[in-house]
Amino acid sequence: MTDPKRRNPLEVLGPGLVTGAADDDPSGIGTYSQVGAQFGYGMAWTMFFGFPLLASIQAICARIGATTGKGIAQNLRQHYPPSLLRAR
Repeated sequence: MTDPKRRNPLEVLGPGLVTGAADDDPSGIGTYSQVGAQFGYGMAWTMFFGFPLLASIQAICARIGATTGKGIAQNLRQHYPPSLLRAR
């Protein structure tokens, strides 16, 4: 008999599993390998600027989603006109 409180591991991981797996495609691995071979650790300094930006945007998106119960796209669609969102 299964425990009713126990959740399916795929439900816990959710879309993050698919998103993370989708980034590991062969073309991406090839690109990262070529860039790594060309620049080595010479581009590692960008990590110190990029990571705080990435983490803060991720935290903002998570808080918006937790507060509204909707994703970023749904919130944008609700608060902005379609003409602004489709502008190129």
